[in-house]
Amino acid sequence: MNQSKIAKNQGLENWTKRSLSALFLAGQILWHLLHGRIHKRNTLEQMWLVGPGSLGLTLVTAAFVGMVFTIQVAREFIYFGAGSTVGGVLSISLTRELAPVLTAMVIAGRVGSAFAAEIGTMRVTEQIDALYILKTDPVDYLVTPRLLACTLMLPILTILSLLTGLIGGIFIANSFYNISPSLFIKSSRNFLHVWDIISAMIKSGTFGALIAIIGCNWGLTTTGGAKGVGISTTTAVVMSTLAIFATNFFLDLLLFQGTGQANIN
Repeated sequence: MNQSKIAKNQGLENWTKRSLSALFLAGQILWHLLHGRIHKRNTLEQMWLVGPGSLGLTLVTAAFVGMVFTIQVAREFIYFGAGSTVGGVLSISLTRELAPVLTAMVIAGRVGSAFAAEIGTMRVTEQIDALYILKTDPVDYLVTPRLLACTLMLPILTILSLLTGLIGGIFIANSFYNISPSLFIKSSRNFLHVWDIISAMIKSGTFGALIAIIGCNWGLTTTGGAKGVGISTTTAVVMSTLAIFATNFFLDLLLFQGTGQANIN
């Protein structure tokens, strides 16, 4: 029992230290960005990994989410005589929540884990120390490009996910519930506002920064050889997921205050 308690305390202490180091890493990145220290080639490579490299998986996920949501909503709304609002409800749900959050979850699982594994392997094989010997700052060379890539590409992926989810919803609504595409699109235009798109961009950019910082930090603080790399990779994905959900809650409180403005006519 004593050994179990000691192990839990050590695990909590280690988690706390790594979480605090993530905050310090975020401060370092901000300082480097303000001084214009950006490795352009690495940034472009990471943008390709995060953007086009993740596009297929992201769009497939969005398409099925849009279709499933439409199935669940359309049958109930038609029963209550509100079938004309299905498109608007799907549009708001995708724009404000589903597209930003689910896209971030896909990127956290695919890209965030890769960041932690790659940088963690460099840490345990002493490649990070070699960068210092070569007078290369790992934050400039490894971390900042990944943060820029995630922050810039995630909003683009979110918009594409939104469009794909809407297309999936239109297909299901028209094929199974006789809701015409024109009515679906009209409802979407009535419900959506510019602020909804802006809020989705703010959310996705914030989520991208969190994924990059957590993934890179857990990689940089990896210890314990190959086993430590596996632990860091898993923990980075878990922490990114928790951070996305928690941040999403506070962003919703900040971005969506007051009464709604949807036009159902």
